[in-house]
Amino acid sequence: MPDLIHPTAIVAPGAKVADDVSIGAYSIVGEHVSLGAGTVVGPHCVIDGHTTVGANNHFYRFCSIGGMPQDKKYSGEPTRLEIGDGNTVREYVTINTGTAQDVGVTRLGDDNWIMAYVHIAHDCQVGSHTILANGVQLAGHIHIGDWAIIGGLSAIHQFVRIGAHTMVGGTSSIRQDIPPYLMGAGDPFRPVGINSEGLGRRGYAPEAISALKEAYKLLYRRNLKVEDAVAAMRTLMQERPESRDAVALMVDFLAESSRGIARS
Repeated sequence: MPDLIHPTAIVAPGAKVADDVSIGAYSIVGEHVSLGAGTVVGPHCVIDGHTTVGANNHFYRFCSIGGMPQDKKYSGEPTRLEIGDGNTVREYVTINTGTAQDVGVTRLGDDNWIMAYVHIAHDCQVGSHTILANGVQLAGHIHIGDWAIIGGLSAIHQFVRIGAHTMVGGTSSIRQDIPPYLMGAGDPFRPVGINSEGLGRRGYAPEAISALKEAYKLLYRRNLKVEDAVAAMRTLMQERPESRDAVALMVDFLAESSRGIARS
């Protein structure tokens, strides 16, 4: 449907653009870009690099998507950016491709809400259903789990992992891993408890939320080393089998943490 592409837009001959994609005035789509069905590209956007975009995404005006990584080691390798379905990407968002020093691909999952001026650097792996509020800055190699919410103007150090269902208050500075389910804020980030309200809205049973509160106490209130807290959580999983999967997510995260976790 040619009328969906503004006459001032530039679409490279090699680009793969679904028939119902809308591309606004003065936007540029590179030759290695694929845009899935129902996607809307607003005016004055640039989508470049080896970038694959799924269905029903909306890029608002002045986005820069698929640019080369801001990494001095980058030497022009054909690294990639992969974006899933149903994402909202607001004004002035920048998302870079990966680097050869990591997995070579930056990923954004499905149904994410990426607000204005967010930067997602090379090799970040962002899950699904997340919210990154205005001005959130992700350095390279960061992993963010599903349903995480990051408050505005927060900055996250490279290689940090943020677990699923976390809620980070605005203007936070995050230098170490944040386990799943936590909420907190500050410079540096300080946890204050479990995101029980968010978990309830997502269908977590009261028994599971109660078990997660106990897991939080083991990690943050009993003066235990992380490995000892993990051992106690494994016992908790046996004592409360109905909450096993919920607690296991935290246990697995802690076992894989390499930067250490944010502590109160």
